[in-house]
Amino acid sequence: MNISEIIKSSISTKERLLADENILSEIQNIASRCIKTLKSGGKILLCGNGGSASDAQHIAAELSGRFEIDRPPLYAEALHVNTSYLTAVANDYSFDLVYSRMIEAAGRKDDILIGLSTSGNSKNVVKAFEKGRDIGMHCFGLSGRDGGKMQEVCDINIIVPSDNTARIQESHILIGHIICQIIENELFAN
Repeated sequence: MNISEIIKSSISTKERLLADENILSEIQNIASRCIKTLKSGGKILLCGNGGSASDAQHIAAELSGRFEIDRPPLYAEALHVNTSYLTAVANDYSFDLVYSRMIEAAGRKDDILIGLSTSGNSKNVVKAFEKGRDIGMHCFGLSGRDGGKMQEVCDINIIVPSDNTARIQESHILIGHIICQIIENELFAN
């Protein structure tokens, strides 16, 4: 595959997102729920593995730092940034529990959990959603392929219409940026 074909493949995936009114509505619904949670003093927690962890951390940084508007910080955090915690829990319990244990410690009713997994089947992300639901958190997934097991444990799971990991991750960061922009505009545009 040459460079032009790769770019065309990326554009094609985003065109499929744009053409899906349900996906566009789900993005708006997630952003609206995040706004409501942030207005009430709640927080947004994010998780993922590998490139999805990087994307989770990127989205958290856009919210807790700033996106486009110079404004106060918002409470958003990626659950994997404490490597001592992560490696201790993975060693002492299981890597499958690294996120659910932190959700148990930090998650509160009506907080937001956003989990990213290109397959939708990452065990630690699925377990985080299960724990989040037990607590009463709002659970939103960004996945791809067929949505995987996240379909069963998310309030909304946005499935990027692709089987290609790179195209899915590119779309996840696009969706994350859209959510950040909607939140900033709603909370701080005045």
